[in-house]
Amino acid sequence: MNGRPPGDGMGDRPLLQLQGLQVHYGNVRALHGVELEVRQGELVALLGPNGAGKSTTLRAISGLAAPAAGHILWRGGNLAGLPAHRIVRLGIGHCPEGRRVLTRQSVAANLELGAWLRRDTGAIRHDLDRCYSLFPRLAERRQQLAGGLSGGEQQMLAIARALMGRPTLLMLDEPSLGLAPRLVGEVMTALAGLHRDGLTILLVEQNAEAALSIADRGYVLEAGLISLAGPARQLLADSSLRASYLGE
Repeated sequence: MNGRPPGDGMGDRPLLQLQGLQVHYGNVRALHGVELEVRQGELVALLGPNGAGKSTTLRAISGLAAPAAGHILWRGGNLAGLPAHRIVRLGIGHCPEGRRVLTRQSVAANLELGAWLRRDTGAIRHDLDRCYSLFPRLAERRQQLAGGLSGGEQQMLAIARALMGRPTLLMLDEPSLGLAPRLVGEVMTALAGLHRDGLTILLVEQNAEAALSIADRGYVLEAGLISLAGPARQLLADSSLRASYLGE
């Protein structure tokens, strides 16, 4: 593999491709050689139990965890070694687990922070309106401190803040975690709508049924390795996956 930076030409290449990705934390190997790809316009679900390496996979793509081996290819060029802020500029947005909103700042200030790398003022205003349309609760609470929002509203704010960066690829880490079933449905409906509008999404989830119901394809990560992959409908029908993740 050459070391050229990511470019604009795609051809038939995936937008994102992981080749033999390994990540170590000291003597602990979190990822053992992950192989995964996401094509332009797809919604891909990455499933698996706690500790499987799902969050580590996203952190490696975002430049927050250094690969020990393998390649992270974006538009055919290697991301490994690039700083996180440059990866954001290339069009990769990351909505991490735990929401991590600025609790002492307003909803509006949190959203404006999501556009901190942008200088297109008019387009930023347009995207703010789009986020408020996507999540009307945020529009109602735009001047409220983020710390006063419910868990579901904070998750909506975290997703909207990531969208304010205008990512080509949006990566989400457990957006349904800790939410009531009704709010899980609202979040998944919003993600499905973004996908229909053409946004490419890599969705990390433990809620396999919710994720696969809106995904094109899925991967199952177990103990740092991909154990299962295929079209979402095929995975939903897989008896071993249903027994492990859907309690059937």
